[in-house]
Amino acid sequence: MSADGPTTERRREARRAAREAAREAAGSASAATEVVPDRPARPGGQGDPLSGALRRAGLVRLLVLQLLDGDGPAYGNRLIERIRELSAGLVTVNPNTMYPLLRALEEQGLAVGDWEHPDRRSRRIYRITEAGIAERETLRDDVLPTLDEVAAAVETLRRELAG
Repeated sequence: MSADGPTTERRREARRAAREAAREAAGSASAATEVVPDRPARPGGQGDPLSGALRRAGLVRLLVLQLLDGDGPAYGNRLIERIRELSAGLVTVNPNTMYPLLRALEEQGLAVGDWEHPDRRSRRIYRITEAGIAERETLRDDVLPTLDEVAAAVETLRRELAG
């Protein structure tokens, strides 16, 4: 048993079980998402089975396009914060992921970025384009089934643990 006490050990076991169930549900039992014993995965990372399959399906890209349409124009750090808020911390995006994604969306014509203060280049404000709206709809078709699979696995775990 852990030196942290029985409650901490039960939580670790529950997290391990959740990761395993989500991995099986998402069909992602590859070595890239393998859990190292006694070392819990960082929540929200690409190797995290609860969000890894969703990331591979395009979740972050979909969320950014959704937020640019639903919340209106936004800058990178605000998008990072909103994704963390919406996912209750399950999905975290760091700036080294967000800003290249935003640049790619801009290059692909899915978003448009303008400097908030062009003279100072303080921060770039992005908004979705018509092509971005169409891409968002396509991504929904790809991501929602995976999201449903992960949600079903979590619900199964919850029922099992709740008794």
